[in-house]
Amino acid sequence: MAIRPDIPPKNLTEMSREAIAALVADLGEPAYRADQIHGWVFQRGARSLDAMSNLPKRLRARLAEAGYAVGRVEVGQLRESIDGTRKLAVRLDDGAVVETVLIPMGEGRFSQCVSSQVGCALDCKFCYTGTLGLSRHLTPGEIVDQVLLARTLVPDDVRITHIVYMGMGEPLHNFDGVVQSIRVLTDPEGIGFSPRKITVSTSGLVPKIKALGEAVPVNLAISLNASSDAIRDRIMPVNKRYPIETLVEAVDDYPIHSRGKMTMEYVLLGEVNDSDTDAHRLARVLARVRHKVRINLIPWNPFQGPGYDRPEEARVRAFQQILERRRYTVTVRTTKGLDIDAACGQLGERPAS
Repeated sequence: MAIRPDIPPKNLTEMSREAIAALVADLGEPAYRADQIHGWVFQRGARSLDAMSNLPKRLRARLAEAGYAVGRVEVGQLRESIDGTRKLAVRLDDGAVVETVLIPMGEGRFSQCVSSQVGCALDCKFCYTGTLGLSRHLTPGEIVDQVLLARTLVPDDVRITHIVYMGMGEPLHNFDGVVQSIRVLTDPEGIGFSPRKITVSTSGLVPKIKALGEAVPVNLAISLNASSDAIRDRIMPVNKRYPIETLVEAVDDYPIHSRGKMTMEYVLLGEVNDSDTDAHRLARVLARVRHKVRINLIPWNPFQGPGYDRPEEARVRAFQQILERRRYTVTVRTTKGLDIDAACGQLGERPAS
């Protein structure tokens, strides 16, 4: 299986507005048909050509006969947590499975956590996805279609208001696919998400951080998780290539919108990176970018294997208070979906028991 998959040239979910317009012109159809097709795919989320009811039957038949299709992913399994979180396993054309999560954000609103790869190459020791290795990148259409499919599975009075690239995979490793998917998601005449409602999380691929800021004006989250290179080397092998100081420099250079802040994610591992010493050292490490960041503490979500412990609530609170006294904005991630393996760091298909 190639890490960079071939993009099906005749799947409408993979096609840009311009490509759809060119297809319509080649078929000798009036230009407005392109707007209709684009609207069916990216606004109404049609799952088949037959669903495009305002297209003439003859046009739908011509598209089908020529091999055109719509939709890149199919529902595999849908599980719902006791807290309302929904985890959707989606099956790809080649049989691979990735997971996307709908996280309740209040009355009638969800945030969707999307995947960008099948597995992950970075081998972060506290993340289940990292144990799977990398099979391949997702195509832009496979990323976008996670959102389109999820929209069909929520009630009409419920909206997906935020997108976070925090699912399976390292988004910046699949840079081109992620950027193209963001452009589709933010097309005002298509899906129409505001870039300010989209967050991309990275483990620290430094050269791609600045490139992301130049390509699309989205929010950035950095998965930091340690206050020293010695600890980060051990739990995040990417640090051996891009150590903390280099990462902080990239954060300092990243463009943020007015009054905005980027998020520094910090997974707390009991007796590994959660001591008072770690908190004080983290405050010093981030001092130069304190005005640009907020810190999000994430008590580790367990899975079988790595041997870490989830810290007690009192330890999490003590860590938070030290940072707050150093004038940082600090939040603690509310754990959701833990009972269905949908929490941060738990995504990935489990082997059959």
